[in-house]
Amino acid sequence: MPDDRIPMSREGFDKKKAELDRLQNSEMLAVTKRVAAARDMGDLSENAEYHAAREDQGILQARINDLKNQLSRALLVERNTEPTDTVVFGCRVRVRDLDFEEEEVFVLVGPGEEDHDNNKILVSSPIGQGLVGKKVGETAAIPVPKGTIRFEVLEVDFP
Repeated sequence: MPDDRIPMSREGFDKKKAELDRLQNSEMLAVTKRVAAARDMGDLSENAEYHAAREDQGILQARINDLKNQLSRALLVERNTEPTDTVVFGCRVRVRDLDFEEEEVFVLVGPGEEDHDNNKILVSSPIGQGLVGKKVGETAAIPVPKGTIRFEVLEVDFP
């Protein structure tokens, strides 16, 4: 059985926990009140408001279940305990694309912290997985839908 733990920083864990609390204690109560109010309107078979509220309630419950699942499988990773010469969760890695001779910088993060505008990518993404474990000077060949990306690791540090 593969390890199904999800690496997360304390920041990412706390962000997901706060979202779960908000969904359970605020949004679910509001949707439940909408369902009850719509039920009081009478005939449920033709009550569009009731059906819409029930659908919203189901979608919200699915998100709550997903967050609970992720939090239960969270593996909190403290950044200061990781090696500094190897690409690992939480590091910032500067690479050179060997095909386009361009440099890029990625920060490998856990769920809830990804931000593509700031080059924060999931450690579980194809690029993240391809870079993890590489040392400065090593090359990572990462299969992607359009072929293979080849990155040379130039620098590893921690933001």
